[in-house]
Amino acid sequence: MNHLTNNEQRLGARASGPHVPEESPLPVHQGWYSRGYLPHLDHPVLLQSINFRLHDSVPASLLQQWRQELRLHNLSSEQSNDAEALRRLIEEYEDQGHGQCYLRAPRVAALVENAFLHFDGDRYRLIEWCVMPNHVHVLIETCEGHSIPRVVKSWKTFTSREANLLLGRNGIFWMPDYYDRFIRDQKHLSAVRRYIRNNPVKAGLCATPEEWPWGSARREWSTKA
Repeated sequence: MNHLTNNEQRLGARASGPHVPEESPLPVHQGWYSRGYLPHLDHPVLLQSINFRLHDSVPASLLQQWRQELRLHNLSSEQSNDAEALRRLIEEYEDQGHGQCYLRAPRVAALVENAFLHFDGDRYRLIEWCVMPNHVHVLIETCEGHSIPRVVKSWKTFTSREANLLLGRNGIFWMPDYYDRFIRDQKHLSAVRRYIRNNPVKAGLCATPEEWPWGSARREWSTKA
């Protein structure tokens, strides 16, 4: 089922430019799985909210402390109260702008935004996104044959390499894991879209969502203007 309006489809026009190809299509999706402490749901034709962050945005020692306090070990469902609590702790901490915040540089932010736009309508349908100074939020509708792990790996592999070139640095750019949530219903969809658009406002970076240059709210505003 197509969850996108015509306007949302226009917002996701594919960007031109180089992009790392997926290793191969993945016809079999994994369902619920865990790569460590974050549970994931990989299933075709689902609305999925995805968040990943720079390697230094949240110290590993702090993550380990939170995991121990929450007794979080290989959870099988994102519905766990502990998994939700960890997500909120991470979001509150990263919104404070810790780390080098490489995504604050306009060229790097534009690089990441264009990576999201590049395969829209092919590997996924892009609905909302926001590039924050040290993390990103993306809301997509998955497509058959293109698993979320491969999609996220594609984004991160390409952008980490190109961002390091732009910044004149070497080394790890993104944290290895990511967080994804499947959208349960219309109420949940509205809440996630509102959160993504308002994240820069919540973090004190701008007064309105449309003022933030690296997100779907700005692009929609520009299209209407």
